[in-house]
Amino acid sequence: MRLLNSKTLKFEEFFGEAGHGIPPYAILSHTWGSQEVSFTDHAEERSSLKKEGWGKMLGCCRLADAEGFGYVWIDTCCIDKSSSAELSEAINSMFQWYHDAAICYAYLSDVDSSEDPHLDASSFGCSRWFTRGWTLQELLAPAEVIFLGADWKEIGTRKMLCSKVSSITGISVKALDERRWSEYSVAQKMSWAAGRQTTRPEDSAYCLMGLFDVNMPMLYGEGHKAFSRLQQEILKQSDDQSLFAWSYPEADNSHAQLSGLLAPSPDHF
Repeated sequence: MRLLNSKTLKFEEFFGEAGHGIPPYAILSHTWGSQEVSFTDHAEERSSLKKEGWGKMLGCCRLADAEGFGYVWIDTCCIDKSSSAELSEAINSMFQWYHDAAICYAYLSDVDSSEDPHLDASSFGCSRWFTRGWTLQELLAPAEVIFLGADWKEIGTRKMLCSKVSSITGISVKALDERRWSEYSVAQKMSWAAGRQTTRPEDSAYCLMGLFDVNMPMLYGEGHKAFSRLQQEILKQSDDQSLFAWSYPEADNSHAQLSGLLAPSPDHF
């Protein structure tokens, strides 16, 4: 696992598991912008200081260091995405990495930390962070999530804001608080991903692998076939028939749709 030293901002490699070869680390959850600092940018010091993502990277490291964490993991720069093998390993491991993190900082760049997040019209409730596919596992997997506003000031923890987050996401307070995924049906967990967007269609499936505890190779270019593959992998290890409890929205003229057993996307749950 490649981590970023929160003091030196240098990469360090670790092998093993959390607590056994891998030191305690903070992990960042955020929505990507157009100028993120990549692994190559930072490793080769290629004008990363000029990118907007540098401020996010620096803010995360400063906060982690101030709170006593020597290392951080950030998806934009800690994965060498030029290596398909490394990218595939990272995506298959990501849920576990968030699960094992000592703390998860959820940085909401479009939220004013001075607002009351419980208000209906608050920027917290309207944050883009709650609409993205990858942030679902980043909300659910960690033992502790701290929500931060655009100024890196704390808004509250997942536990403190549990009822508000539940109303925003449609995920029950119990599921958010207890993290016992085996108690929930496949259809329930699929419904948590409904309405969330990913930049690439394949990622609507890849971002759910950890939640369903399945692994499969990355095949970017396969489009929506990835979601079919995900469901097939779930079927191999589960007899939960709720996987078939999906439907077309009425607006899609469902009576005229031809379909098989598997859903076209999480939105149909």
